[in-house]
Amino acid sequence: MGDIDAALERADREAFTRQPPKGLKARINFLMGRLKTTKAVAQELGVSQRSVERYRTGERKRPPKEITDRIDTAVRARWQPVVRGRRRKQAATRTGITVETRARFGYTAPIGTTDDGRMRRLTVHLPAAYAQRLFEAQRQGAGDRELRAIVAEGLQNVYFKDGGTRADHLEVELTDIDYIDVSF
Repeated sequence: MGDIDAALERADREAFTRQPPKGLKARINFLMGRLKTTKAVAQELGVSQRSVERYRTGERKRPPKEITDRIDTAVRARWQPVVRGRRRKQAATRTGITVETRARFGYTAPIGTTDDGRMRRLTVHLPAAYAQRLFEAQRQGAGDRELRAIVAEGLQNVYFKDGGTRADHLEVELTDIDYIDVSF
């Protein structure tokens, strides 16, 4: 999972109206309700079917941290899909997204101007069109490179070119991300 994917996943988690189940048995039972069989849950978690049965009955109460993390990720990925979908739809059609990042931006600019990349910390609200493109690309399985290009284009047009009022020939590339956070 790339930087942008991870930021979008964190933003999705902020949309939760209730917290996911906390106990091991409750989490396994939730996954059973979504995936239907112990075999499917075992494949999702990368454990044996018998281990899933032990977790479910309470025979085994403390899986290793790596397995606990996988269980948490699997539960959160399936938690409140309707709420997530509604928030994404709202961002893609009306409200847009806010990107906060500290990253190195590379520039292609006309002769006589600086094109040295440098670290910048930006918080920029991108219009709904960029949110829609970002969500659609993620849904289609686009890699981090494509997602970075969409974010860079949005930052270029909104922040660096100020909506087309300056820096006509500037091309911005998002090259090195220190951190990125997305909210919608």
